[in-house]
Amino acid sequence: MIEKTKKLKILASGDIHGDTGLAEKLAEKAEKEKVDLVVLCGDMTYAEQSTSNLIGPFVKRKKKVILIPGNHETVATADFLAELYGAKNLHGYSVKYKDVGLFGCGGANIGIFQLSEKEIFDLLKKGFDKIKYLDKKIMISHVHPSGTKMEKFTNFFPGSKGLRKAIETFKPDILLCSHVHEAEGIEEKIGKTKVINVGRKGKIIEI
Repeated sequence: MIEKTKKLKILASGDIHGDTGLAEKLAEKAEKEKVDLVVLCGDMTYAEQSTSNLIGPFVKRKKKVILIPGNHETVATADFLAELYGAKNLHGYSVKYKDVGLFGCGGANIGIFQLSEKEIFDLLKKGFDKIKYLDKKIMISHVHPSGTKMEKFTNFFPGSKGLRKAIETFKPDILLCSHVHEAEGIEEKIGKTKVINVGRKGKIIEI
């Protein structure tokens, strides 16, 4: 039997922190793996200082890019980068690719660009409401959910209760996050949702 729709192949990464060499390596990986979409889970810059050549390497290889701000850049910086390179800032928004709905919320419950737990939940709800009719959904955040293994890897970064509530309410198939560098690559489950800390090296996901 032939599958009706081809799977969506994603390269997801976070916490690039202005490392242009890393951005170039990830873009090469995206090209080699023939991904449909590149998802950047925030902290692209290091405290807003470094914005050049972070999205460019992906665009040069004609890859579609979705991004969200982390706790190292403002929504305005994420908007600026998205605008400049024809990417999409998913903070409070959603998009649909190949019958998969993606919705997101950047920032964190700590840091330069701080959000309350209610704001995190409300922004995710705003994005989710537009793609809730789709069978497959991916939630994208910078911060990790509270009450997870990822939270145990750090004494500094509490997980987000607003994000946890959003996962339990909207039940996406996958949550992609980053933020806790030490928890890179960790995967765990909250209900039916697979939670993946994509880390700097990037992770290939197919759905």
